[in-house]
Amino acid sequence: MCISRFQNRTAGEKDPLFSRRRFIQSFRAKQKDGDTLMDEFHARRLVDLYADTILRISYSYLKQTCDAEDICQTVFLKYLTNDCTFDSIDHEKAWIIRTTINACKDYLKSAHFRRTVALDEAAAVAAPPVPDTEVLDALKRLPEQYRISLYLFYYEEYSAKEIAQVMGKSEANITQYLSRGRRKLRTLLTEERSQVV
Repeated sequence: MCISRFQNRTAGEKDPLFSRRRFIQSFRAKQKDGDTLMDEFHARRLVDLYADTILRISYSYLKQTCDAEDICQTVFLKYLTNDCTFDSIDHEKAWIIRTTINACKDYLKSAHFRRTVALDEAAAVAAPPVPDTEVLDALKRLPEQYRISLYLFYYEEYSAKEIAQVMGKSEANITQYLSRGRRKLRTLLTEERSQVV
């Protein structure tokens, strides 16, 4: 139906919907060749691949679902307005994760975050359903460097070398974070299980 509407217009006529679509598309990032605008398929691919990862990482930093969703939108907006090219899917994913972490840190430093009251004090808002809630609940209680390292290693299947690049640390630091984090996580889980029994 839309195609026939555009085909019936003469060259001099302007369609307001068409020009609005062009305006919106002008804000989208360019693909590698720099000439063609990002199409809807590519945008959907990004959301399908990375939305869950961004939400989980930002939720682990911010502990608020609504803030995690805001960070997700911010990261996608940065991706769409940034005209850098990626060597591979792994490079793209690393950029997404690093941008998510930076956006979370920026948000935690912002005056808005320091001056507002958490929404869950008024009513508890659940995060997206996640498998192994017992393990993730214990993981959330770990210090940040252990939490992020373990999450990226086990849930996102990154190697220690890749995590080191994403976090800006040495590989030796990451292996140490993983080792210490596992010990702390094991201790937390055994304490929880002993309290249940």
